Amino acid sequence: MTRSLRLVTAALTASAALLLTACGSGGGDSDASDKIEGADGGGATSASPAPSKPSGPDRPEVKLPSTFKAEFVGWSSGDPKKQAILDDGREELRAKYAAIIEANPQSEAVAFYDSGASLTTARKWIKSFVETDDSLVGSVRVYNAKAHISDNGAGLLFYCVDERKSATKNRETKKVTRTPDSPDSVLQYRARLTKSSKGVWQTVSLETVAGGCK
Repeated sequence: MTRSLRLVTAALTASAALLLTACGSGGGDSDASDKIEGADGGGATSASPAPSKPSGPDRPEVKLPSTFKAEFVGWSSGDPKKQAILDDGREELRAKYAAIIEANPQSEAVAFYDSGASLTTARKWIKSFVETDDSLVGSVRVYNAKAHISDNGAGLLFYCVDERKSATKNRETKKVTRTPDSPDSVLQYRARLTKSSKGVWQTVSLETVAGGCK
C-alpha cells in the first residue's frame, strides 16, 4: 500500500536491539508482478478465514474480506507468555487493516488493541485512507515475528510486512494503485506493548522502518 505507518514515539528499550538481527531477510521474496487479488470486479465481501482469537477476556472479532488477505507466517512461540504477545500483536495489525477497509477510524477493535500515542497515530493512519476514499486489496505477508518481555515487564514485538502484493482501490473510481516493487515496501514493525488490567497486550508505541527487513 502507498501509505505506511509513520514513526510514532521514542525509541524502544535497549533490549529491543536484541531482536533486530532476528528480523532480517527471508520471507520477502514475493513476485510483485503477480496479479493483485481483489483489484478486478466489484470485490467479494465474504470474510477470509481468520486466525483463532487469543484466549482470555472477550476480544472483538476482526474480519477481513476475501479481497484482502493478511498472511501471518510462523507466528508461534513455545513460550506461552511470548505467544500471548504474538497473538495480540497480530490482532492489532488485522484490526487496523479491517478499519481501513470499513472506513472506520473509530474502530472499537483498534481501540481494544492500541492505547495512548499508538491509538492516536493508528486513527490518523486509517483516516488518511478514508479522506481519499481508498480501501485495501491484494495481500500482505507478515513474517519473522519475534517477541520479548523486558526486565520492566513491557512486551516488545518486531516483525516484517511485505506489502508488494497489496494495493489501494478507490471506492468511487475503482482505480487501483499498486504498492511499488521496492525494498522499501518491505517494512519492519517495532512495537512496544503493555499488559492491560484485562490481560490484553496493547500496543502503546510503534515505529516502522521502510526496507528494515532486507
